[in-house]
Amino acid sequence: MKIANGYDLMEYAVRHNYLLPSFNTTNMEMTYAIAKGLNAAGLPGYIQISSNNLRLSSPQAIVALTEDALKDSDIPIALHLDHGKSYEDVKNCVSAGFTSIMIDASHLSYEDNIRETKRAVEYCHFYGVPVEAELGALQGKEEDIVNESDCKTDPAMVADFVTRTGCDLLAVSIGNVHGLEMTPKIDLPLLKELAAVCPVPMVMHGGSGVDFDIIRQMKHYKMLKVNYGSDLRRAYVQTFGKAYENNHDIASVIELSMEAVDNVSKAAERITTIINQ
Repeated sequence: MKIANGYDLMEYAVRHNYLLPSFNTTNMEMTYAIAKGLNAAGLPGYIQISSNNLRLSSPQAIVALTEDALKDSDIPIALHLDHGKSYEDVKNCVSAGFTSIMIDASHLSYEDNIRETKRAVEYCHFYGVPVEAELGALQGKEEDIVNESDCKTDPAMVADFVTRTGCDLLAVSIGNVHGLEMTPKIDLPLLKELAAVCPVPMVMHGGSGVDFDIIRQMKHYKMLKVNYGSDLRRAYVQTFGKAYENNHDIASVIELSMEAVDNVSKAAERITTIINQ
């Protein structure tokens, strides 16, 4: 199956009442593992990579890997740029074949966030690619992306932001955090407020560590996409760490890489299945 267009995936999820997991990749093994896990679950979702992790590859390389990973797939899976940090990153990923884009200008002032988001939206919409934007900031660390403020999304700003930018998805801050070092404190009443005023579906970053019962409740409040990174990266890294602990002379890269693919795919399958129960 070819990489699904982001609009088609969103429409498919809404029609079937799915909550879409979006799993962060870094390399070939992670990409194959995510595709394998989504297919094992028989449920749709995203493979995504951040601007930061593109330092190790390129948009073209990730598109090629994703196409290969999906060649035997019959599940709709889109390829998403997570935390796109510049207009150039956005353009490069769209040109390479990404089918969904996030522009993250949440670190800027409100008006600058609107300006940068609108610029990305106008470019992406010309090519039929949906855009996710972010309003509010998270505590914690996502790779090398650090947000020091704990600023929940203000419902009073949502309608204006979405209308003026034209974004298709809105990433919101409701007590979620990046990484596993901090404890999320999800504010469902706030999410309910946001759902009442947000014209588009919403996204939660930092799904790792959030109770699955809470995640499932979010479907009632316009939550369409939940990002997962740490759970999968931990499964990948622990494969090599445990092998080294057992044998400091181990050097079987191919065998450990294949085992890591299996472990990561099982984590992705488990998460996808549970949040859609």
